[in-house]
Amino acid sequence: MTLNGTPSAQNPAAPAGAACAATRARGLAVVVPASNEETTIGRCLTALVDSAVPRDLPVTVVVAANGCTDATVAKAQGFAPRFEARGWGFRVLDLPEPGKIAALNAGDAAAPGAMRAYLDADVKLSRPLLGQIVTALDRDTPVFASGSVRIPRPSTAASRAYRRFYLGVPFMTHGVPGCGFFAVNAAGRARWDRFPDVIADDIFARLQFAPHERVGVPAGYEWPLVEGWSNLVRVRRRQDAGVAEIARRFPELMANEDKPPFRAGDILRRAAGDPLAFAVYGGVAAAVRLTARRAQGWSRGR
Repeated sequence: MTLNGTPSAQNPAAPAGAACAATRARGLAVVVPASNEETTIGRCLTALVDSAVPRDLPVTVVVAANGCTDATVAKAQGFAPRFEARGWGFRVLDLPEPGKIAALNAGDAAAPGAMRAYLDADVKLSRPLLGQIVTALDRDTPVFASGSVRIPRPSTAASRAYRRFYLGVPFMTHGVPGCGFFAVNAAGRARWDRFPDVIADDIFARLQFAPHERVGVPAGYEWPLVEGWSNLVRVRRRQDAGVAEIARRFPELMANEDKPPFRAGDILRRAAGDPLAFAVYGGVAAAVRLTARRAQGWSRGR
């Protein structure tokens, strides 16, 4: 469901008064896994520290740097004064081994807060997003929340064409994808213990919730595509492997998948409207099928 500020039977208003204040008092933790993200971590943390949130909300940010051989840790540590000036807790973990799942679990263990947000280090939140997320989570029933996904215009021709087609696929146009950024309240986080060793942590978390328990708020965030043909193939291969892994290892979760099929008629209409975008998107998908066994390692999911 989409949070639009209007209470309804499908979109109940957040608890008011003392209950609302009590929930906020338990706080929000934001976990940011980062592996060799020296070129993106500054942009990510700048947007995060500038977020508009309720003044009485305790916030803690944990950057879970993992296997970094660049300046990610130092750049993240340089943000400590800005977070402290806001009265937020801030901590940078320097984990020796690369691995997103281990980083998520280490960040969870290090962070206080009943509400949890998980943010990729190359994602940029819009200023109002975090506050809207807090409002969406401020209830006793389990909630998964995210914002509106915005994919910046890539610099390479292949990625620009891929983006044009990808923006219209059912995963992007229906429901609450939560790719690159998602959050849960305490009741929602109780749905699972530690993150399991899976490729698609965001899909694993999203499918813990029925469609009516997933809330999309109006504010957005920037979730960039990788640049160039070979990177598109590599990341799409990993995405597909991640989806297949969830279906194989956690088949019970697939009952919560509400993504509609991409029907042939819709594909043909999209192809006719932008043949180049269709050719690139279809070509990447074909290349993935030919190299399906190479989806190992720590890489961005886009």
